[in-house]
Amino acid sequence: MKKKRTPETQLQYELGTCSKQNDLKKAISLYNSALTQNLRLSHHHFNSILHLCSSPESLSSPNKSFALENGFRVFEHMQSNKIPPTEATITQVARLAAAKNDPDYAFELVKSARDKGVLPRLRTYGPALLKYCENLRVEEAYGVEEHMKGNGVKLEEGELSALLRVSAEVGREGKVYEYLSKLRGVVRGVSEETAGVVEKWFQGVKAAEVGVEEWDVVKVREEREKCGGGWHGMGWLGKGPWEVKRVKIGDNGGCCGCGERLVCVDIDCGETERFAQSIAGLAMEREIKSDFKSFMEWIDSHSVYEAIVDGANIGLYQQNFSEGGFSITQLEAVVMELYTRNKRWPLVVLHKKRLRAFQENPSTQKLLEEWLSQGILYATPSGSNDDWYWLYAAVKMKCLLVTNDEMRDHIFELLGSSFFLQWKERHQVHYTFVKGVPNLKMPPTYSILIQESENGSWHIPIASENTDEFSRSWLCITRPSSFSNSSNLGESMHVTSKNCSNGREVSHHSSENGVSSLTGKRKERDPSPSRLH
Repeated sequence: MKKKRTPETQLQYELGTCSKQNDLKKAISLYNSALTQNLRLSHHHFNSILHLCSSPESLSSPNKSFALENGFRVFEHMQSNKIPPTEATITQVARLAAAKNDPDYAFELVKSARDKGVLPRLRTYGPALLKYCENLRVEEAYGVEEHMKGNGVKLEEGELSALLRVSAEVGREGKVYEYLSKLRGVVRGVSEETAGVVEKWFQGVKAAEVGVEEWDVVKVREEREKCGGGWHGMGWLGKGPWEVKRVKIGDNGGCCGCGERLVCVDIDCGETERFAQSIAGLAMEREIKSDFKSFMEWIDSHSVYEAIVDGANIGLYQQNFSEGGFSITQLEAVVMELYTRNKRWPLVVLHKKRLRAFQENPSTQKLLEEWLSQGILYATPSGSNDDWYWLYAAVKMKCLLVTNDEMRDHIFELLGSSFFLQWKERHQVHYTFVKGVPNLKMPPTYSILIQESENGSWHIPIASENTDEFSRSWLCITRPSSFSNSSNLGESMHVTSKNCSNGREVSHHSSENGVSSLTGKRKERDPSPSRLH
């Protein structure tokens, strides 16, 4: 027999239905009825109604005034009943305040949050910050940012784009430079909206006026190297109007607009080691500790590899047809392709249950046993998640990782996004097969992030869902007057760009793709093991 709902739980259920149907008027009717019945309302009831009042649909509809009036009425009732607000409460009322064009009240709500035991989040600050930016109240907007910093809340692209836009519109060139720097640390590629803000700034009169005509070339280069490459942080260099173009970057890192070569930003060795340790820590919490520790010891006792191969990902690639299954032929083809490129064997990580199946098959037994004996194959133990194994090996050995797995699962979310995305960009090798022959898509020879050159020019990547980096569009932003002085930089910064045609797929077959810079000394292994026939 079902337990009968109380009037309060029934109200919560009906308010939930209103939220699903975006029915604000019905929710307010239920609320008014609850008041006449003297029901005991909790913060759940109030938040459900406030959520509807502050939704984009309610605040952009002809009934906006109805949403605002009732939203503030509900909040006042909540306060009079001395019901403590949650972070959701403050965020929703801040949205109402911003919709009423009152960012001051929205910010006051956020500032009072900690006194009420509430820790504000990025979304809590958003209404005040974005409305200040919209109203060109730059000092107040910068004040919100400082408050966020004090609470450990980090800006994301949407907020940085708004601050960049308002700084550009009021001519605060120092702040424009600062927010370009901050964007560089947050996104690999800017959105189309942000790209539009950047284009508008550089095409404006103020941008042409800012900058220095003379600078210490050696100092700029030294600062750029300290920052890991691709950025010097010393402010605007050069004078005069900017030329803004949308371009492609060639497979050698050369800009197809100005000819300048983009750089590969170094990945800090200390940070990489800490990254490997964090992977190991998380893995040992989720795997059998002794198994993963044995793997770590095995890695330490073996030579450094050129590449780690996600065996399951390759073996199961495009095998979703009736006769499909794990393709050892595909896996061997990738292994041989890697060996052919640099005469070094990769390390294949494969689950033990798959290995057993192939060891029982006479046609594959010899090959796999040779791989095992030569250290080309590591079989992960029963019950394990082999993702932890191949990821740890690739990070620890600072080498390439061959997989089409985009590593978006929850286990990878535990690692955080910023450094992980940078690491993936420099180390992940995607692949396809054409008539059984693997085509490896090596990482770009340059880093996908905002780059500022020694002569003051800029290259800004635009976000793309295409995994082929050579089809990505970039903003190429140069001062022709600065390029006339580029010969003073001591070495050529310009290259003849190759493969600048739109969307061309590029296959790398030489060490110019940066593989050698990612690896250390390697021990020679015996020539190729037996091939499958």
